[in-house]
Amino acid sequence: MPTVVLMDSSLSMTRPVSVEGSEEFQRKNLAVHGLTMLFEHMATNYRLEFTALVAFSSLWELLVPFTRDYNTLQEALNNLEDYDKTFLESALQGVSNIVQQEWGTSCPCQLQATDGMDNLEQLISINGGEGQIYTMEGPLCLKNVQSMFGKLIDHAYSPFHAVLRCGNLASDVQVFPRPEPVLSDEEVDPMPKTVQPDLEIVGFIEIGDISSPPVLSRHLVLPIAVTKEGDEIGTGATDETEEETATNQMAGKSPNFCVLLHGSLKVEGMVTLVQLGPEWFGMLYSQADSKKKSNLMMSLFEPGLDPLPWLGRLSQLGPASDAAENPYGEGDGKSPFPIQPKHKRSYAQNVTVWIKASGLQTDVQKILRNARKLPEKTQTFYKELNRLRKAALAFGFWELLKSVAELLERECTLLPDSAHPDAAFQLSHAAQQLKLASSGDSKYAAFEHNITPMLTDFSGGGGAERM
Repeated sequence: MPTVVLMDSSLSMTRPVSVEGSEEFQRKNLAVHGLTMLFEHMATNYRLEFTALVAFSSLWELLVPFTRDYNTLQEALNNLEDYDKTFLESALQGVSNIVQQEWGTSCPCQLQATDGMDNLEQLISINGGEGQIYTMEGPLCLKNVQSMFGKLIDHAYSPFHAVLRCGNLASDVQVFPRPEPVLSDEEVDPMPKTVQPDLEIVGFIEIGDISSPPVLSRHLVLPIAVTKEGDEIGTGATDETEEETATNQMAGKSPNFCVLLHGSLKVEGMVTLVQLGPEWFGMLYSQADSKKKSNLMMSLFEPGLDPLPWLGRLSQLGPASDAAENPYGEGDGKSPFPIQPKHKRSYAQNVTVWIKASGLQTDVQKILRNARKLPEKTQTFYKELNRLRKAALAFGFWELLKSVAELLERECTLLPDSAHPDAAFQLSHAAQQLKLASSGDSKYAAFEHNITPMLTDFSGGGGAERM
């Protein structure tokens, strides 16, 4: 997730700190030293992270927008000027604006602030307990600052290395950003589930069968480059973008299973199911960005054996060749997924939705337009009337039924002398049925009950036929 560094640049940060030796330090110097330690670590081991630098006193200023250029961040940090008093509330509002403009409202973000920590405990409580405050143990000195930032790095910015396996093939990979522990809401006493460092591929499936499943998070999967001596040299590069880094790593001369898997999934149009832990699965797939460059991605499903209802239990999936009959048909290429339920679901039908008043007004006007064309529009009139009636019953909108009944009675009194006699009978009949439904009568207010045209002795116009 992106990181925002919130640096206090008020006069209070210029206060001297008593340390051993003759060299004098200010609070600002210790903060810069700790952030330099953090930036150096991220430039080496966590280079794909986007980081922004914001300075604040009574006002706030975005010194460096979200970037992966840690040299720019370090330069802005070293050139930080001093201003007036501290006002944290204004700074947090500024951070909120910056994050929402760049990432939207649904993206979580790391926030690192120096000094002024007194009110952050209350902010963490408001945030549902999400977050952590790091403080120094012991007096304010260079050693304790390094120790505090070391704990922060270990907790939030340590790379997640794993081994991707498929049979006898394996590849060392880095997953970015690192997967966070997941708590299941369905368990009585839930325990955090973590992604294991051994990612086992359990099968392959076509993209059309997996469709667009709901996922918890998405991550880049990058092969870890290894020197001839066997030492890891990481997945980052000096001035390369995320896509260039992945492409250059996958273009290495040494055989790499991760490269083979990425190319195969891209060419064949398939995804692979990977086991993340006990009864927890995800999928690996090739995803192209706007620049037409592709990356190997991993998405995490909800924990459990049946995270995708249309596939059933993932533990029961097997090769199509093992089935008694070809589930894809004899050469027609039709997919067996999604599996259609035996009973038609209520949400699978077209439903009436009234989000705005204009939608309800349109449906009522449609009924009145057909009412004025009776008996020619008898079938359409009752079709629209029953659609509105069912929606009103589903929403408990009894007043609507009564109001529409009064409108139909009014239309009946306004019929011209030249109108067909059957029109008055049908309007009176429909109004009476709506009134019975609005009164709560169990028979007429039943959801499955339909209002049918009134049988009359008039010929012509089709008004005497029952739906």
